[in-house]
Amino acid sequence: VAKLNREGEMNAESNYCNGEGGAGTFSDGKLYTRSMKRGKIQEILELFVLHGADENILYEAHPHIGTNKLPQIIEKLRDTIIEKGGEVRFGAKLTDLAYEGDTVTKLSVNGEWEPCDQVILATGHSARDIYYLLHKKKIALEAKPFAMGFRIEHPQSLINTIQFYNEHNAKMLPPASYSLVTQVKGKGAFSFCMCPGGIIAPAATADGEVVVNGWSPSKRNGEYANSGWVTEVGEEEWEAFKSHGPLAGLEFQKSIEQKAFQMGGGKFKVPAQNLIDYLAEKKSLTLNESSYHPGMTSVNLNELYPSTMNYRLREGLRAMTKKLKGFDHKNAMVTAPESRTSAPVRIPRTKELHHIALTNLYPCGEGAGFAGGIISAALDGVRVVKAIAEKVTPLSS
Repeated sequence: VAKLNREGEMNAESNYCNGEGGAGTFSDGKLYTRSMKRGKIQEILELFVLHGADENILYEAHPHIGTNKLPQIIEKLRDTIIEKGGEVRFGAKLTDLAYEGDTVTKLSVNGEWEPCDQVILATGHSARDIYYLLHKKKIALEAKPFAMGFRIEHPQSLINTIQFYNEHNAKMLPPASYSLVTQVKGKGAFSFCMCPGGIIAPAATADGEVVVNGWSPSKRNGEYANSGWVTEVGEEEWEAFKSHGPLAGLEFQKSIEQKAFQMGGGKFKVPAQNLIDYLAEKKSLTLNESSYHPGMTSVNLNELYPSTMNYRLREGLRAMTKKLKGFDHKNAMVTAPESRTSAPVRIPRTKELHHIALTNLYPCGEGAGFAGGIISAALDGVRVVKAIAEKVTPLSS
């Protein structure tokens, strides 16, 4: 990760999305979820506290760990797994699988075949090779709507003043955040993963692609505030990629990330534009300051996405500036693409949580299309493990 930030060199197996803890490790550590009926959230929060998180996550309305603390907590979780008899294999990559009828019989890990009993497939929303493998093996997948857009960044002091009405209030209160949503021509445009006092990070997982994401340290004391600003992506957007079947959305996503890489000029420089110029549809002569380390290239971001998406993104922002006066400040800027909000593919499963055609394959979490964050993914994992336990050792009636 450090090498990517400093030198623009990508390791496809170890980056902001792939590695121990997955994308969640470097995704700010937000523990808020709307999945209030999907499990016992408090138990998940207590597990984090047991492994080093601050106790305030147990009672705050929008609990947050911070990317600076998450890696150490993930290491302690790994130690507990090993202590309880689990095995953690770094560098172990699923390269193939075999099935007979409705049963997965063996897995190829780094090219070596191993027999298997029950298989939990929880590979994250950026493990594209898994989608390609399943599609090649004729294992059912579904294209799934998701969202794409850009990161919008302001000086944190500006957001504080906007939200708290004056500088005096802002000095007495914690860094301000915001959550915005509107509808444009029947489709949503909304803020995503708002990071007070945070940074914008390079979140690509392959050479030749650019992706942005945001995170905050635990104190949220950085100079800038950033948030995703995205709009829905569906069949209208990926029409040109329909020949890819259930991978149409993924191929559209990938094409945008590759186009952004070219617009940025390589070395993971991000295409960027001052917000007022994006709204005016003109290239910025000089760019505002940003927290994005690999560098920026001034472009007209209206040329990155299809015109229908740009219209929704622009008009949504104009609507939001009526709610947050000053949101379109001259010091605000946008970088793109914010493209990994959730998986573009769903691996379908039954009410028993196994795949619709393979009774011992359990798609799980964000990569399977059944979660959208740390807590919802953890809850889904608990549900899947309980489903397997019930099948293997049924509870007596």
